[in-house]
Amino acid sequence: MSNDSQGSVCPTASHLSHSPDSYSDDPLSLSPPDELVQAGWSKCWSRRENRPYYFNRFTNQSLWEVPVLGQHDVISDPLGLNAAPAEGGDSNLGNGQRKRRSSEEQGGGPNSFKPKDAPSAGERTLTRSVCYQVEPTTPISPSTPGVKPWSSAPEDKQAQIYWDLDVQTNAVIREQAPASHHLPPHPEIELQRAQLVTKLRQHYHELCHQREGIDPPRESFNRWLLERKVIDKGHDPLLPSDCDPVISPSMFREVMNDIPIRLSRIKYKEEARKLLFKYAEAAKKMIDSRNASPESRKVVKWNAEDTMNWLRRDHSASKEDYMDRLEHLRQQCGPHVAAVAKDSVEGICSKIYQLSAEYSRRLRQTHLSLLQDPPTEACASPPQSRLVYCYPVRLAIPSPALPRVELHFENDMACLRFRGEMVKVNRGHFSKLELLYRYSCIDDPRFDKFLSRVWCLLKRYQVMFGSGANEGSGLQGALPVSVFETLNRQFGVSFECFASPLNCYFKQFCSAFPDTDGFFGSRGPFLSFCPVSGSFEANPPFCEELMDAMVTHFEDLLDQSSEPLSFIVFVPEWRDPVTPALTRMEASRFLRHQLSIPAYEHEYRSGSQHICKRDEMYYRAVHGTAVLFLQNDAGFVKWAPTPERLAELTAAYRASSTRTSSLSQSVSSDLELRQ
Repeated sequence: MSNDSQGSVCPTASHLSHSPDSYSDDPLSLSPPDELVQAGWSKCWSRRENRPYYFNRFTNQSLWEVPVLGQHDVISDPLGLNAAPAEGGDSNLGNGQRKRRSSEEQGGGPNSFKPKDAPSAGERTLTRSVCYQVEPTTPISPSTPGVKPWSSAPEDKQAQIYWDLDVQTNAVIREQAPASHHLPPHPEIELQRAQLVTKLRQHYHELCHQREGIDPPRESFNRWLLERKVIDKGHDPLLPSDCDPVISPSMFREVMNDIPIRLSRIKYKEEARKLLFKYAEAAKKMIDSRNASPESRKVVKWNAEDTMNWLRRDHSASKEDYMDRLEHLRQQCGPHVAAVAKDSVEGICSKIYQLSAEYSRRLRQTHLSLLQDPPTEACASPPQSRLVYCYPVRLAIPSPALPRVELHFENDMACLRFRGEMVKVNRGHFSKLELLYRYSCIDDPRFDKFLSRVWCLLKRYQVMFGSGANEGSGLQGALPVSVFETLNRQFGVSFECFASPLNCYFKQFCSAFPDTDGFFGSRGPFLSFCPVSGSFEANPPFCEELMDAMVTHFEDLLDQSSEPLSFIVFVPEWRDPVTPALTRMEASRFLRHQLSIPAYEHEYRSGSQHICKRDEMYYRAVHGTAVLFLQNDAGFVKWAPTPERLAELTAAYRASSTRTSSLSQSVSSDLELRQ
C-alpha cells in the first residue's frame, strides 16, 4: 500500500494490540512489553538496514534500541541531552539520539520549518508487506529551539492552557483500514470550497427574502449542514450531496417557525403590543397574497382584524395580556399560514440542496485533477478482529505536493496567507496544533506540509462557522477546563466524542472533518467511530437530528460491548418542547444517573476560543444543562457515578464569579429562543 497521506495501519508494528503478543524468534512478530505498548511504542522492521527498530505513534519518535520509560522526555528534552545512555548503544548517545547517515542530508520544503539535515520523506519510507512506516530518526519537536523561522514574542507567563495533551487514551477500537473515500486536503480546493459555501449562504438569504420576506433564521444554515451530514452519503466533507430525504427537516422547521414573522423574547409591554400588531398584519398580508382556500382566508382575516380592533380599543392591557393574545392568534392562524407557505419553503430547501450537490460534484472533479495518482485501493484491509488503542484517521490516498503558505505574526496572532486569503489563530492554539501534528501525523516528519494543512483546517472551520458576528461559536462550545479535569480524574474520561483540533482538551477526539483534522489527532466523525471500551465525554452541537442519531449510536455500542464502556453526555435541557434525544436517554436502560445544572450557574468555552479575546473565552449558559451517565454493566462497575464523584463534578461545573463575558448574550440568544 502506498500512503503518503498519513501512512497505514501496520498489523504488527504501527498500532497497539489490546492484548500484545509475546516475543518470538520472528522479528516481524515482536511486540514491546505492555508498559511500552501503553506509552505508544511498537516494534517495526527496517528493510533498508535489515534490523528492527521502535516507533512511538504518539510522538513520531523512532529508536534503534529498546526504549526505556522515563529515560527521555522528548518534550522537555527533545535532543536527549539529559538522558542516560541506552544499553548496548553508543555511550555518547542518549535514548532518542542516533548517528546520522550521509544519505539523510536533504533540504526542506516550501512550508517546512524543520532542520535542513532531516531525512527526506522518500528515504524515510519503509515497505514491509502491505504497510509503510518511518525509519528511526531524532524526535520531531516543534518546540525545539532554533527550528522555527520566526521570532517568537516573549511568552505570556499568565497565559492559561485550555488542554492537556499528556492524557493517554483508554479507548479501544477494532483495527481499521485507512479511509479510501476521503481526498487529502489542498489549499486550492479549500479556497474554492469556501467561495462556493459563501455563495450558497447568499442564495439561501436571497430565497428567504424573495419568497417569504424574512431573514434566514440565525444559525439555521449551520444546523442544516450538521443535520444533512448525519445522513449524507456523498464525498464532500462539508457540502451535502447524497441525502434522503432531499427536504431538510431542520431547515424546513426553522424557516416555518419564522413565518409570517420572527418572534423574539419580549421584556416590555410596548414591545409585546408592537409584536402582536406585526404578527396580525403579516398573517393577513400573507393569506391575501397566496393561493389559500376560502375557509383559510376567512379564519385568518377575521382573527387578524379582531386583534387589530382590540389593540385600537384597549390601551391599558399588560404585557401578559398582549402575549396571551399573541398565543391565541398563533393557534388560530398558524395552521392556515403554514399550509399556504409549505410548498414555498420546501422549494427553498430543495433548491439549496440541489445547489450544494452541484457544488460538491464540481469540487470533487477539480480535486481529483490535482492528485498525483488516481484514488485506488492501495492495500488489503488489516484484520478487523484485532483490538487496538484508538489512533488518528489515516488517509489511503497520498497527498500531493502542496503550495506555499505564508506565515507571519501580528501581536498574539499567527496569520497564514494563501492567495490573498488570510486565516488567523492565536499563538497558544498555533503551538497546540504543532503538538497535535507531531503526535498524530506520520507522513510529514519534517513538517513540509504543516502550514498548508493548518491553513486548510482553519479555513474549513471559518467557512463552517459563517461570517456573522459570533456566528457558529455556540455550536462549537466546549466544557470548562475544570470539568474536563474532574471527568478525567473521577471517571477516567480520556476522549471527546464531539470536538475539533481547535477546541479539544484531549489529544484523542472525534470531529466532523477526518480529511483536515486527522493530521491533528481526529479519530473521524463520532457516528462512524465504534469503540469497544473506554470512558467518553459527549457534548454535541445542539442540532436535534444529530443528537438523536448520537443516542442511537450510544445504545448500539453499549448493547454490543461487554467491556467497560461509559458515555457522559452534556445536552441542553430543553423542555418546551422536550427534544427526542433527551427523552430517549432519560428512558434508556443504560442510564445510570442524571443531574441538572441550572441556567446561568455554569458556563461554556467559546467555539471561537482560537481567535477570541481572553475575556471572551467563557460565556454563561442561558439554558440548563442535563448531564446523563450512559454505561453498560462493566462500565458502571468501573466508573460508577457515586455521590462523591457527582459532588466534585457539580462543583467543577459552576461558573466562576470572576469570569463574565459580554459574549454570553450574543452567542446564547439563539439557543435561548429555541428552548
